[in-house]
Amino acid sequence: MNTLLKNLGVLLIILGTIILVLSFLFNWGDYNWLHALALGVMIAGLIVHIVISKKFIE
Repeated sequence: MNTLLKNLGVLLIILGTIILVLSFLFNWGDYNWLHALALGVMIAGLIVHIVISKKFIE
C-alpha cells in the first residue's frame, strides 16, 4: 500500500494521459469536458506527486 501511495501522483498523470489518448483515438475532440477532466487529473497528479515526494524526503 505504501508503494501505491508513493506513486499516486505519477499514476494520476498517466491516467490523464490515457484519457487524452483515448479522446484522440475515438475522435472525442468535441467534448471539452473530457479534456478539462484530463487536465484536472494531470494537474492534481502533479501536485500530489510534489507533496508526497516532499513528505517522503522529510
